Amino acid sequence: MRSTVLAVVEHERNRYLVSMLGDTSEWVKNIRVAGGRAFIKRGSAIEVRLTEIPNKDRAPILRAWCQIATSGRRHLPVPYDAPVEAFEAISLDYPVFRIDPAPMPVADSRKQ
Repeated sequence: MRSTVLAVVEHERNRYLVSMLGDTSEWVKNIRVAGGRAFIKRGSAIEVRLTEIPNKDRAPILRAWCQIATSGRRHLPVPYDAPVEAFEAISLDYPVFRIDPAPMPVADSRKQ
């Protein structure tokens, strides 16, 4: 297991993670290989599922992320207060993942 510090952004009642370093980020590669399974630690660790957002839906989330990730925004080639259209132009290069609850394990009826 590896630990990576990331800024979580809330947008339209969902929570998201953004890769400010793009597809080459190790955590992005690991999440894709793991099928989205991850743990988020804020006090105690909880299992989550990270669902990758399609390119066409990333721009408003990237813009919202830039508002809160003040040290990370320098990695994006647009100003943090640019219109959403500017983020559409770069969205292919910056993966975005929605944080979903992990699916509950299915009980094995043979053990009862």
